[in-house]
Amino acid sequence: MDTRPYVFLLGGHDLEMQTIADLVTATRGRAALRDCGLSWGAGARAYEADIRALLAADDNIPVLVELADDLPADVPRDRLIFIDHHGARAGTANPSALRQVHTLLADAPAWSRWFDLVEANDIGHMRALRALGASAAEIRQVRDADRRAQGIGPADEAEARRAIAAARQRGSLTHVRTDSPSSSAIGDFIEPEYGGPGAENLLVETPVALNFFGAGHVIRALADVPGAWYGGALPARGYWGVNLVPGAARDTLVQTLLDLCGRAPQT
Repeated sequence: MDTRPYVFLLGGHDLEMQTIADLVTATRGRAALRDCGLSWGAGARAYEADIRALLAADDNIPVLVELADDLPADVPRDRLIFIDHHGARAGTANPSALRQVHTLLADAPAWSRWFDLVEANDIGHMRALRALGASAAEIRQVRDADRRAQGIGPADEAEARRAIAAARQRGSLTHVRTDSPSSSAIGDFIEPEYGGPGAENLLVETPVALNFFGAGHVIRALADVPGAWYGGALPARGYWGVNLVPGAARDTLVQTLLDLCGRAPQT
């Protein structure tokens, strides 16, 4: 049995990351975990001191979970394990971060129904949960837990409902503007399980970012926007975002999204 001394360094908090932390702790103990309480999009440099210390002890293997590689060039990548399901590693054909960690931990508890739900949610949000056969109550349980893991509170949720009520429908695109820095509650509350109308394609403008959830051909067209992130149940559907404050560049991207949502996908 593979019980090599992995030490897991955790990226941005959500339900999948919380589940990974619980799995590692149950399998290898709290000493096998490092958690700086980071947000989505965090880089490995936040753990640089930990990584260098672990590598100095020859038997340790740092495992970087959903952390961008922004480490200095002298850190030996061949002694690190990178686990992710974003960007080029996203999509339904690739294993989720949770599944990669579970596979790595040969002594882990058996894969469970809860792991199935967490994985489906992380890859494909509510559509994937429905495809898995999850009930409306299970879907709300998973999404409520995910928002809590992300630190989404009652004020964010109230703002999400206000923003959805003021949404504009622009062809197949539901366009929502919010004063909250997070789009997570909007993505939830717009769905029927929370009493919403649903959305084929959803664009959420926050004060600091654009967030799109919808057709895969739109995400493919925007994947190379500088600073953008993307993932999900590609190639069919997924999510995309970029940190960008209001201004001409952001207006141009919004128009591009509108154009792409009105265009048939390329085959």
